[in-house]
Amino acid sequence: MKILASVLTLVASVALLPAGLAQMSPGAAKKPPLSPAAKASVDLAGKQVTIDYSAPSMRGRKIFGGLVPYDHWWRTGANPATTLKTAVDLKIGTATVPAGSYTLYTIPSETTWKLIINKQTGQWGTVYNEPKDLARVDMQKNTLPQPQEKMSISFENTRGNQTQLHVRWDTTDVWVPVVAQ
Repeated sequence: MKILASVLTLVASVALLPAGLAQMSPGAAKKPPLSPAAKASVDLAGKQVTIDYSAPSMRGRKIFGGLVPYDHWWRTGANPATTLKTAVDLKIGTATVPAGSYTLYTIPSETTWKLIINKQTGQWGTVYNEPKDLARVDMQKNTLPQPQEKMSISFENTRGNQTQLHVRWDTTDVWVPVVAQ
């Protein structure tokens, strides 16, 4: 009996050894995600407007026309779908956007981009339901002088109740005006 108990104790110890070592190992901490969570926010007309997204990096890849194909909808980031939350009615480009929550997608092409404002929320970024589109608006496109490694979304040139929503990655900078109503 003592031998069986000793064998069972030894087997249990060996089975639990990797978990114990992992807890003691200083390198056992989680690695940061390849596309970390990010946020852009602005105050317009005294109300908050935020965009939550995950920011992928180039990591040596061809981005537009490669990883992100032209003329097809894109989640505009990585991981969960990019979300827009606004506490104020907005005019984004030519679209009227009531206060609420939305998902943002884009359709990149070599010369023009479209921003898609979609009413479906809470989905993974690769789930897109076109009938739920609130609007599609044209975006202005500029070329950055140097490639930008990590994708970013930002609100810039904010004055009073208006701003610009920018999406930058690689050598691309696309933007659209945003006005609080």
